[in-house]
Amino acid sequence: MDLAESSLPRPRRVGSVDREELVRVIEQSLYSLGYRRAAAELEAESGVPLYPPEHDRLLLDVMAGRWDKCAETVRAVAGVGDADRAVAEFLLWRGHFLELLGTGGDAGLRRAREVLRRRIAPLGVDRRCVHWLACAMVSCEGAVAPEAVVGWRVAVFLDLVEVLPPWFHVPRGRLEHLVESAVTKQVASCIYHNLPDEITLFEDHKCHEQHIPFECTQILCGHNNEVWFVRFSNNGDYLASSSSDCTAIIWKVEKDDTLTKKHCLQGHQKPISFVAWSPNDRMLLTCGTGESLKLWNVDTGECNLKFRGSVDYIISSCAWFPNSEKIVCASCEPDSSPNRIFTCDLEGRELEVWAGDRIPKVSDLAVTPDGRHLIFVSCNDIWIRELPKGREWRFREKQAISSLSLSGDGQSLIVNLSSQEIHLWKINDSSTVPEKFKGHKQEKFVIRSCSGGSNSSFIASGSEDSQVYIWKRHLETPIKILDGHTMIVNCVSWNPARPHMLASASDDHTVRIWLAHKTGSTCS
Repeated sequence: MDLAESSLPRPRRVGSVDREELVRVIEQSLYSLGYRRAAAELEAESGVPLYPPEHDRLLLDVMAGRWDKCAETVRAVAGVGDADRAVAEFLLWRGHFLELLGTGGDAGLRRAREVLRRRIAPLGVDRRCVHWLACAMVSCEGAVAPEAVVGWRVAVFLDLVEVLPPWFHVPRGRLEHLVESAVTKQVASCIYHNLPDEITLFEDHKCHEQHIPFECTQILCGHNNEVWFVRFSNNGDYLASSSSDCTAIIWKVEKDDTLTKKHCLQGHQKPISFVAWSPNDRMLLTCGTGESLKLWNVDTGECNLKFRGSVDYIISSCAWFPNSEKIVCASCEPDSSPNRIFTCDLEGRELEVWAGDRIPKVSDLAVTPDGRHLIFVSCNDIWIRELPKGREWRFREKQAISSLSLSGDGQSLIVNLSSQEIHLWKINDSSTVPEKFKGHKQEKFVIRSCSGGSNSSFIASGSEDSQVYIWKRHLETPIKILDGHTMIVNCVSWNPARPHMLASASDDHTVRIWLAHKTGSTCS
């Protein structure tokens, strides 16, 4: 650098950032990271100390017990509101008060009483605090022993700087917080962000569209009729598919992201409309259309149990409770008998039953991962019931609901509507306006969607136009459309452990596996 240039006065601002503030934040970060010599050299070269003179003066006065001097400094600090200034003075005089109590004897008690009467009471702080100090004169609660004074005064100073403005004492980790906030904002604005490890500080964050599933790398041809349902296991190691050919297949997800057939589950006499993995992934429920529910052992592929309700009802949907020891089912009778929702154990014994005219005909249901909410849909209504016997509320849609799914964290629910929209509702939110997603085709058939990807940031859905649609949360229009199927795509499932993997099930008899950054296609 030219000597003449180095002697020029430095600008007050670097872009929109105050130069001295920036230097102080860097100094604080260097000290906290252990680079004390580098931080001290930066202070010397820049002429910008980490702390202003008032900071060092207050620290020295507190440690020396010069309480009047401390109060003068606090009153002189700029940018402090009246309420905060009163709190700061209260912290000072409370520190002095408790030290006096700790000295013992009548003299210390008299001086403490004077501090309380003349210094603390006029500040107008919460009367409960003043009352507690008054009681301490009798109980000596909180009194600071002489040998503990040094540590106590350090604590008083640290409490003080929390009340005073940030310029007085740079908050710990401020630079790291600013960097983290900038990265978080860039990631949040990146519509294709799906790989959490791919973040660097050396350039602005921007993901390519190939960071979400975009290419079909495998076509699973194990069914010989329409595939109606597909669902990854909770640990992402398996995929289950069910078909109108009356079978379900368990596929193993290999380390290289290919899938191989593990079991073909046979025994249903009617098309299998859906499957449900137990939370521990050891069992799989399959439900035939108007047929009994079957429980399968995932390891062996054997049917452990065939059951329905205690009366001849048609089970329309079911879900697991978090302990993998209980399920809940919705059932209905073709004639005018009341609809039912019931729970049962893995021996098929009914535990609880909700029945009667007030119970609607349920088309789909789910239990949140924490087991606290039962959610079911009926016609245009989404019902949410706190378990075991809490309050109940509902969201009402203007159009008929065809399917329901939960986000991985159980905080949101997703419904597909006959109006060719997908709505996302927050379960514990009183809002009457859901997030909406449009662009796919759904008029006549049951189409199922799901959330997935990194932090469940995406919504995916099948469609009657034989395509798979992907949306970014909070964006109404799709960011990616996947072509490949030749007939209606009925259901999609995002691998919860591998955010780069998506599966889709279609009337074209196939299940397709879509990956990010993968190539090639095989038929299994």
